[in-house]
Amino acid sequence: MSREMVIGLEVHLQLATRSKIFSGSPTTFGAEPNTQANAVDLAMPGMLPVLNKQAVRYAVMFGLAIDAEIGKRSAFDRKNYFYPDLPKGYQISQFAEPIVGTGRFSFKLPDGSESTVGITRAHLEEDAGKSLHEDFHGMTGIDLNRAGTPLLEIVTEPDFRSGEQAVAFLKALHSLVTYLGISDGNMAEGSMRCDVNLSLRPADSDTLGTRTEIKNVNSFRFVEKAIRCERIRQEDILDDGGSIVQETRLYDADRDETRSMRSKEVANDYRYFPEPDLLPVILDDEDIAEIKASLPELPRARWARFQDEYGLSEYDAGVLTDERDVADYFEATAKASGDPKLAANWIQGELLAALNAEDQSIQSCPVAAEHLGGLILRIKDQTISGKIAKEVFEAMWNGEGDADAIIDARGLKQVSDSGALAAMVDQVVADNPDQVAQYRAADPAKRKKLSGFFVGQIMKASKGQANPQMVNELLIPRLEADDS
Repeated sequence: MSREMVIGLEVHLQLATRSKIFSGSPTTFGAEPNTQANAVDLAMPGMLPVLNKQAVRYAVMFGLAIDAEIGKRSAFDRKNYFYPDLPKGYQISQFAEPIVGTGRFSFKLPDGSESTVGITRAHLEEDAGKSLHEDFHGMTGIDLNRAGTPLLEIVTEPDFRSGEQAVAFLKALHSLVTYLGISDGNMAEGSMRCDVNLSLRPADSDTLGTRTEIKNVNSFRFVEKAIRCERIRQEDILDDGGSIVQETRLYDADRDETRSMRSKEVANDYRYFPEPDLLPVILDDEDIAEIKASLPELPRARWARFQDEYGLSEYDAGVLTDERDVADYFEATAKASGDPKLAANWIQGELLAALNAEDQSIQSCPVAAEHLGGLILRIKDQTISGKIAKEVFEAMWNGEGDADAIIDARGLKQVSDSGALAAMVDQVVADNPDQVAQYRAADPAKRKKLSGFFVGQIMKASKGQANPQMVNELLIPRLEADDS
């Protein structure tokens, strides 16, 4: 039987506030366990939550960025469940009145086509702590540093039909929230993690099948692999005449499989009721307009502008606007060099390759954008050749200074003296009579290819510093001159 896969996502996004959503405890990642939790986070008796205004602002920024409904009145609820790292026995969340309502999110698929999915809601809530199992033989440790970290949970409609589509959405969402500056989106540190709700149904049916939820997947690659594994598992069960059990599962990357964690809870199981210690959040039109005016240029707008303003292709503009810091770096380089196309080529070529090779981000790039712009200027004014430029770039990467300093220190200026170059041409022609004869015996279509040998010899003799354009201008007439 042909079946259709239906996927919905719940993305938990840690907001980049300096303190927690209901207390003044810091949110710095990686601190010693239980050093960033105060009496509110520990749920000590009599402690009352105080809402972090910045978390509200970040949530509204997200809603405005996707043209979603903004709840002018939103309210918090208690989501009741027991877990060792949730000392209150309930999580303060939003249920009936979320701060961000329905919206739509459009993004590009790898083949360049566009896809749009519905956003059901995005609500504020507090994160739980962490259970620690390493170094606790037969026991479990509890770290409450993460307890109370502000989350924005973004819930989509079940609009995805493939793992590829889900991953493309997550990448576009990651780009958006980092542009907005509302989250660092660091998936390795759990700042952005995803629950995958997946079901299968007959291809000609509109009725949803029984779904399973794969919890807390924290990399794009694992999301795609988890979806593939779960689809195969469900297909096998249905092919054997079995039925799918609604449950929560985990993805084990080491075994590349999903495993059951617990039966799936539904809203009634959580016994939601209004949080009595927090007043509703009320926003007026002026508040929303002020936040909207503060939004930065968003990825899709910047992608379009890079094509219009700099003449970049859709692909180049996509690569350069995927991350805000890369886009900023490109614009600074283009301004310093006055050549956006060459700047785009160098960033997508040498720079990103070097960053990838050393597993570095653009934030830690040792070559400042202005210095890369300076290098491009020296290529444009023919002070150095493209080949020598790669040597200069490597020296800049290793901290030897800007392009001009390196060119002077290493004596790398391009040889553009016509007399000196003519002498090199004569010498190479004289040293290679067989190749000269072969060139002159060839038809015109092959001569261009054969001339590359002589250019290579001249570049070798000049240690790469001969002006390639002038070499060609001198070489071809020399080769053709005695042709009879």
